[in-house]
Amino acid sequence: MSDIHLRASSDSAPRTKEPPKSSSIPVPFTYNPSDDGTDENLLILLHGLGDTHIPFGKLGRSLKLPQTATLALRAPEQIPFLYEQAFQWYTSFDPLGELLDRPNPTPALDLLSRVFTHLVDDCAWPPHRIHLFGFAQGGSVAVEFGLRWWRAELEKQRSEPQHALHPLGSIVTVCGPLLSYPTLSNLCPTPVLVFDRPPPAETALPSGVLTAFKKGYGHFKEAKMNGGDGMPRSKDEWEPIMRFWSEKLGRRQMEGLYEVMSGMTA
Repeated sequence: MSDIHLRASSDSAPRTKEPPKSSSIPVPFTYNPSDDGTDENLLILLHGLGDTHIPFGKLGRSLKLPQTATLALRAPEQIPFLYEQAFQWYTSFDPLGELLDRPNPTPALDLLSRVFTHLVDDCAWPPHRIHLFGFAQGGSVAVEFGLRWWRAELEKQRSEPQHALHPLGSIVTVCGPLLSYPTLSNLCPTPVLVFDRPPPAETALPSGVLTAFKKGYGHFKEAKMNGGDGMPRSKDEWEPIMRFWSEKLGRRQMEGLYEVMSGMTA
């Protein structure tokens, strides 16, 4: 599925990474190392409401992104009153089964914080080589976590002025808005692609959603489709996402030789 060119890498992390361990990640997951044997990037995939990690694990494998391992995580909470395996990243329904207007994503963000600690400290993944892809509720979790990570980095630098800031590599959210209304004076530099569908699609983003992104992220693009619903399905719908990844994913040229990346593009 992949036919993209990657940006040259500038760090000396190991070429192959330790696979994540189930003892350190408290939810089921599917991990696929890079097909070409070079784990330069890690793409974390977060499914939508009512799904599991299994189809997203298959998606990660089918993307065949060069020098990119993939990690599909299952949401931590099973949706109550359903017999099938259907999971949610955070409590989404009230006792009457109605969707909550103001859900609290904190449990999902706490889970991702634990996962990232393991990936960075134990598996040697540099934060700027970790990328997030989420659909609907999973997309909201991805963009909320990008802001949480950045706030933590700013806090570290305030307490330790010598601390170098390490934003995440990139985020793609498919029909997943921010749930909060950030007010950051130092905007998060992680590049974000917002994949949107127009009304009356069930997964269409609310009006004015980009205003919230502008208050949290300094670099984002919108890929607005002409129709359809749900996840991207055709080659044309995947094209803006693949182009975005071609600009943001890193490439290791050969052992011991790197080119320094220039600044991010909007």
